[in-house]
Amino acid sequence: MLDTNSVLEVLKPVQDPELRKSLVELNMIRNIKIDNGAVKFTLVLTTPACPLREFIVEDCQKAVKQLPGVTEVVVDVTAETPQQKSLPDRQGIGGVNNIIAISSGKGGVGKSTVAVNVAVALAQLGAKVGLIDADIYGPNAPTMLGLADAKVMVQQGPQGEVLEPAFNHGVKLVSMAFLIDPDQPVIWRGPMLNGIIRQFLYQVNWGELDYLIIDMPPGTGDAQLTLTQAVPMAGAVIVTTPQTVALLDSRRGLKMFQQMGVQVLGIVENMSYFIPPDMPDREYDLFGSGGGEKTSKELNIPLLGCIPLEICLRQGGDNGLPIVVADPDSASAKALVALAQQIAAKVSVAALATN
Repeated sequence: MLDTNSVLEVLKPVQDPELRKSLVELNMIRNIKIDNGAVKFTLVLTTPACPLREFIVEDCQKAVKQLPGVTEVVVDVTAETPQQKSLPDRQGIGGVNNIIAISSGKGGVGKSTVAVNVAVALAQLGAKVGLIDADIYGPNAPTMLGLADAKVMVQQGPQGEVLEPAFNHGVKLVSMAFLIDPDQPVIWRGPMLNGIIRQFLYQVNWGELDYLIIDMPPGTGDAQLTLTQAVPMAGAVIVTTPQTVALLDSRRGLKMFQQMGVQVLGIVENMSYFIPPDMPDREYDLFGSGGGEKTSKELNIPLLGCIPLEICLRQGGDNGLPIVVADPDSASAKALVALAQQIAAKVSVAALATN
């Protein structure tokens, strides 16, 4: 008999590939409707950026079509991003489900480029995304997001001043660059740095966010300590280049997060190879090769992706058009979108495992 129970029964063996549990047991199959052999239901994924979305839908359709009398299977796909578990000694941000740090041990490895493009890619995939430019001494995320001339509104709320974030390419952004003149240096000691970072966390009108990306400054100093001790993080992503100097520093940054009790989601090898615009089939290992993979194996940390270096990637950052917007068919844009999906998948697994 074709009814709701029979549909749920044939869907029980279908699993979420990341969570390795039944979709039915995870309550990801909802709103089943049957009309003259046509079966329609809602598939609720754990992230809008699910990298295996098409495979899951296909598995669901195949399973339901086994039932006698089924003439059509329609799957409506939506998502509910699970919220990272709060910690007793760290204060969460109201409305923000997951906080993700994009970090590096060394400057100049393209961490901000990765953070900005991952944020925009997640927004393109349907997520609600915010970005904190936590590099207080060298804020450049506004330039990369096309917000160099933006001004943030400061309003008075019950808890004091509240910032209204700037917005572009689907991403809400706060940065020190909005609060100072373009050529003004920030000459601060630790306590002042701690204060502005906490303001960016708790005194911003973030609204409802699936992901709040934090573009961390390089190193393992005051900013990193403030952030890791203040908020419960869904995880950290370590950006490096293949060269030995960058890898050594990335290992130190990775160990810092582990010592602070923050899960390291994986390593990203940026500038893996150079693709010349006039010879798109050629690849040049300007900074060596295989360093990210070797480090990930040695430390037993996943290698989330390898991002090639292209001239259009640099141009997009300078022009305020992230490569995932400016040239979505480029090799670097495709790698960054795949990276965003991998990060989202890792965060969902981590969140559901702790809840």
